[in-house]
Amino acid sequence: MPAAYERYLVPVVFQPFAEDLTARAAALDPRHILELAAGTGVLTSELLATAPSAEVTATDLNETMVALGATRAPGAAWRQADAQQLPFPDASFDLVVCQFGVMFFPDRVAAFTEVRRVLAPGGRFLFNTWAPLATHGFEVALQAGLERAFPVDPPRFFATVPHGYADPTLVTDDLTAAGFTVEDQLELTLQGRAPSTADLATGYLTGTPVRAAVEDRGDAPAVRATVIEEMTARLGPGPVTAPMTAYVFRAAA
Repeated sequence: MPAAYERYLVPVVFQPFAEDLTARAAALDPRHILELAAGTGVLTSELLATAPSAEVTATDLNETMVALGATRAPGAAWRQADAQQLPFPDASFDLVVCQFGVMFFPDRVAAFTEVRRVLAPGGRFLFNTWAPLATHGFEVALQAGLERAFPVDPPRFFATVPHGYADPTLVTDDLTAAGFTVEDQLELTLQGRAPSTADLATGYLTGTPVRAAVEDRGDAPAVRATVIEEMTARLGPGPVTAPMTAYVFRAAA
């Protein structure tokens, strides 16, 4: 799954936002950076290139992601870590960053409280989270394909998890509850560009948790064909471009 995620989704969906988040991080002139939910290292690589004087520690809950990320961005110190129980001393970092990971934390206030603990006084927490599903052109088309393939009870992972923390007021409230002061919050729309809808469908169906749902429910090749057909009808065969919207937050400890 990490290999498919890295090949088909990272360049299209995550790279544009990694470049944006890295520019915002570099402007803070950090010296010790902790990255949460680093995945395969798309943001990590950008941080290493843009802030070469900073020490970067990259973490992820998934050991497979950590192993792959360590090969992709070997300049960082990689380790497996739970964001709700960070294995670092108090005040160890002056910047904590997280790209599209906070939505996956079971207890976000607990995770944010841990982030604040490991930040030095005045340190910053910089992260992004997806806006509602309807604002992501690729995933609207994908969900339509899944609903066509599964007319009864289609997988709703994208609506409920990646796009399930899409209320900026709730995010701000959670940060405040963890003791942060929210300094900046903005809505950002970037364009994703993919070589083909077939590649996109392959990435989403084999490189995300939807893979298990599809395999458990029936004929995966037939599902893939249906999803590609629906996505192509909506986006074209490729190359394809679609808007993707996220929220970006910066909070001070």
